[in-house]
Amino acid sequence: MGSREWPLPRLYELFLERDRWPPEARFIEAAHHGDVLEIKRQSEIVKFLLSKGADVDAISDLGTPLLLAALKGHPSTLKILLQHGADPNKVAGLFGIIDVALHKSSVSCVKLLIQGGANVSGINHLAKAAEKGLTEAIKCLLEAGANPNVVDRFGRLPIELAVEYGTREDVEILFPFTSPISTVAHWSVDGIISHVQMEIKQLEDDNFVEKRISDLKQQAAEAFKKQDYLNASVFYTQALKMDNFDAKLLSNRSLCWLRMGDGERSYDDATECKKLQPMWAKAYYRQGAAQILMEDYDDAYHSLLRALELDPGSQEIAKLLLETIEVELV
Repeated sequence: MGSREWPLPRLYELFLERDRWPPEARFIEAAHHGDVLEIKRQSEIVKFLLSKGADVDAISDLGTPLLLAALKGHPSTLKILLQHGADPNKVAGLFGIIDVALHKSSVSCVKLLIQGGANVSGINHLAKAAEKGLTEAIKCLLEAGANPNVVDRFGRLPIELAVEYGTREDVEILFPFTSPISTVAHWSVDGIISHVQMEIKQLEDDNFVEKRISDLKQQAAEAFKKQDYLNASVFYTQALKMDNFDAKLLSNRSLCWLRMGDGERSYDDATECKKLQPMWAKAYYRQGAAQILMEDYDDAYHSLLRALELDPGSQEIAKLLLETIEVELV
């Protein structure tokens, strides 16, 4: 079912004593530990290796050197890696490099990555920055062209997250770039703040939340039956906004994305669903179906195999697994 390359420096750990490691492996390890002096010492050798085709983006068991530097929150290390031609857009693992830097609240790393050519479109970095209350990161991302009108997976806009988790200044920064929200009666900074605060208060009323979610689920189910998958996904998103931990909502929305041909979103929802319910076969089944849509048959095989292990009697899972094996054997 395909082969897996051994990551660096794991390969060296297995076969070589540390003092016999080649400079490229030491470079990766130095990035992981944020050892700027070691990287500087190796810089001339690294330049030579790069001139001979060595890969500064070589993947260790945790990701690229650049991702490891961001994970450790070491802007000095990250800067040196970028100067040596590291690719800020190379994906290694589940998370992008800017996402990792934001998770560490390292605004310096975010700025360096953007200056180094990191792509700010696609993944909603602004939502993460707003949720973390990182004012300078919000400014930097907007200047780089990040879209403030993209919701996170729970249907929340960056400006809404700024109201809940950030400061008024964050809201004021985002407001001129954010399109009016139809449910906000008075579109102004004060208006959006009042609206979000009202929604937060409503979420404290269990009866209101239970009825609202029930209504949204019904609307989603009716839309799905009509094959109106887009509106069904909207209703599920609105329900998730009220309950972020409902694995069934994520599973159902994953299926909506799948029917619309959006493998990445389907996969993302299935992955979140799996995190919430790691022993639920349907989560792995949804993930496998999304991977098939993205033609990632090797990973789909493993996802579906796990789904069948959790639900051995499922003919639906067994059928899709057999179809995946047939594709792999072609």
